Amino acid sequence: MRVLIAGGAGFLGSHLCDRFIAEGHAVVCLDSLITGRAANVAHLEERGSFQIVRGSVCDAALLASLGRFEAILHFASPASPIDYVKMPFDTVQAGSTGTWALLDLARAHGARFMLASTSEIYGEPLEHPQTERYWGNVNPIGVRSVYDESKRFSEMLTALYHREHGLDTIIIRIFNTYGPRMRVDDGRVVTTFISQALRGEPLTVNGDGTQTRSMCFHTDLVDGIHRALASGEHAPINLGNPEETTMRALADTVIALTRSTSRITRRDMPPDDPSRRCPDISRARAVLGWEPQVRLADGLAATISWVESEIGGA
Repeated sequence: MRVLIAGGAGFLGSHLCDRFIAEGHAVVCLDSLITGRAANVAHLEERGSFQIVRGSVCDAALLASLGRFEAILHFASPASPIDYVKMPFDTVQAGSTGTWALLDLARAHGARFMLASTSEIYGEPLEHPQTERYWGNVNPIGVRSVYDESKRFSEMLTALYHREHGLDTIIIRIFNTYGPRMRVDDGRVVTTFISQALRGEPLTVNGDGTQTRSMCFHTDLVDGIHRALASGEHAPINLGNPEETTMRALADTVIALTRSTSRITRRDMPPDDPSRRCPDISRARAVLGWEPQVRLADGLAATISWVESEIGGA
């Protein structure tokens, strides 16, 4: 296949570039580089089957100039609270105008289209764990809504193109994922805790630390994404690790693994920060034969090594 990965220089996008190149496909990586990093895919640039293009998914003329594709994966968006609060309009545009432009491109080429949606569409969930049937509990005007609602809009538009135009689409809802190539300063909890521990700084836990997340290592998630793209499925599929951990327990684990002398401190909860987040992956197990394999301690160890190299080279 010839594959377009929008947001391909980001954390997950770059690992997807690796996967498709390793399988012999041709990959065009489109990225504005406002949060992605060219260094994430620099090792692929000598490959004749790989091309990186700097630009916006909202630029329809640019998209039209890239040639034909058999698959288009939309991973282009700021994806951490610190980023989408700083760049609210970029986030909204990626999830609205950008999604629309990529869907039009997929329709023109008869390509399979994958939307990288998010567990954030469930908001502060009243259902636990969250199934794909749950419609969510989102604050539509809160500071996080630029991300939550743009992804919900993207899902609506993707479903519309499938329903009205017969476009071959798949929506994946990604839960918390971590691993090498995350930006150390992106504000997400794993890299924040690790960098604080390595520097001997206090680990800042929001609230009382009893809120939960379900952490999935990137290799597991990339495998799930690959299976979802290759499937004939169209309805949304949760991809994430169903094993919950509290933020206090995660901080304790990071301190133990880094052998840090850091202590844990508390700060106020950010607005609309969900208290629980855990996927029901029954559908992924049934239709993709997928579930995570990497233990949290093993994934954290690999991520700690990555953050050490990033801090050391800063």
